[in-house]
Amino acid sequence: MIRLRRAWFQVHKWLGVALAILIIPISLSGAALVWHDWVDEQINPQRYPAVTGPLLPASAYAAAAAKLVQPGERIAGMAFPADRGTVQATLTKPAAGTGRPARTWVWLDPKSAAPIERAGTGEGALRVLHVLHGSLMVPGTGRQIVGWVGVAMLLSSLTGLWLWWPLKGRVREGLRWRRRPDFNSNLHHLGGFWIALPLAGLSATGVWISFPSVFSTSAAGPRPSPSQPLAEPRLTPDQALAAATPHAGRARLSSIEWPTEKKPEWNVTFAGPAGPTVVKVKEPDATASPVPSKPETLARTMRRIHDGTGMPFVWQVIVFVGGILPAILAVTGILMWLRMRRRRTRHRRAMGDLVEAEALAS
Repeated sequence: MIRLRRAWFQVHKWLGVALAILIIPISLSGAALVWHDWVDEQINPQRYPAVTGPLLPASAYAAAAAKLVQPGERIAGMAFPADRGTVQATLTKPAAGTGRPARTWVWLDPKSAAPIERAGTGEGALRVLHVLHGSLMVPGTGRQIVGWVGVAMLLSSLTGLWLWWPLKGRVREGLRWRRRPDFNSNLHHLGGFWIALPLAGLSATGVWISFPSVFSTSAAGPRPSPSQPLAEPRLTPDQALAAATPHAGRARLSSIEWPTEKKPEWNVTFAGPAGPTVVKVKEPDATASPVPSKPETLARTMRRIHDGTGMPFVWQVIVFVGGILPAILAVTGILMWLRMRRRRTRHRRAMGDLVEAEALAS
């Protein structure tokens, strides 16, 4: 038992020491992204004006967005605010070759439809955080690297929980703050204990997200080629909305997606207390039909558990702490390792001096 514990201690130690430089940015960026909307509002307050009156007709925003369309771009959809925010139009442009279309966002004032800002979906500080967390900003293999770091963090959290367990005495002895003589060790042991199981869950869901084809057959195989929005739909956004509204009850308009070349139908989404209602409106006869709700996929559940989207506030706090503490544990673990190395160096020197003294005495 002692020999096995020592072996797992070596695994736990070297995983933390070797991967600290990767764990810290992944963890801290993930913690920040839990509060994505709040962070975005602090960075871009102009995108979050108060909505004090009724919105303009949807076609007014579409006309304003159309004035900002550059050659090759088409309007793909619009999202509408509730209490705070702007009307956000999405523009797409076909990519060269078989890549994904380039996307651009346009933010429009909800009162006047005046343009506030235009930016690519790959721009801004939040996008940097997303790329850092998902791929460490390494093209191509970055996502797989993050996935293997997740495997290491899962193994580290489980081995850390075992190493925390007191060999002697009762379990509550392990919950004492002064279990070790120095601050870093106490923080590492106690913080690691409380975050071990949530961190194991976050690591496991992160691995799932990084290797979707391994866990889900639906994610395997080539992706269907993207379809461009229609350049000139027969219906206007107002006509599509008018056809969809009778199926929405009192729900609030959330978004409108333009018909595409492959699927010539509008998708109008309404936000209600019982969840979103999606209504399809076909081109060009404006035939509207609600889309039956589908159960949430396992992949979507894994992502929500991982990033806290739509989860209770308590879990969002746990995810946030689950991003902060691994960075702290990585630093304290390295400090503990360096402290142990210095102690062993002093011990070897002391033993060397003792042997030399005994040799001289003889």
